[in-house]
Amino acid sequence: MVKDLLKNSAVKKIIEKSQVKSPWLVHYDCGSCNGCDIETLACLTPLYDVERFGVINIGNPKHADVLIVTGSVNSRNKKVLKQIYDQMPAPKIVIAVGSCGLTGGIFRDAYNVVGGVDKIIPVDVYVPGCPARPEAIIDGVVEGLNKLKEIQQAAALAS
Repeated sequence: MVKDLLKNSAVKKIIEKSQVKSPWLVHYDCGSCNGCDIETLACLTPLYDVERFGVINIGNPKHADVLIVTGSVNSRNKKVLKQIYDQMPAPKIVIAVGSCGLTGGIFRDAYNVVGGVDKIIPVDVYVPGCPARPEAIIDGVVEGLNKLKEIQQAAALAS
């Protein structure tokens, strides 16, 4: 019955529009200096207030549209990162934040560091910086939402 409702084009359009207009994002810290974590959480403070744009930070990846990953990936947390990514429903967007999320940063030569996020899961948007500024993170989320809209349009044309 639910699948029949989802096949209905009006219901499907409402769901797709709500994903772009009010994305739910989950944040995962792979571990590093936590500078990018602080800046990511600063986006939720009244100064930047991303919730005014409809963005909601949630804790369950099964409900998330966007995954924001900070920190360098190491051999211990790469399985957790992959599990979080696999639990998210499609279509989904991954945003790697900060130098550590992009390349491993200053920790890239450590024995246990695998590298950036894209070594484990596909990344749609890269936000550089050490730490990345909240304005850059918000720009990355907006760019990710544009990519999400493109994915939805491509899926609509394919079906």
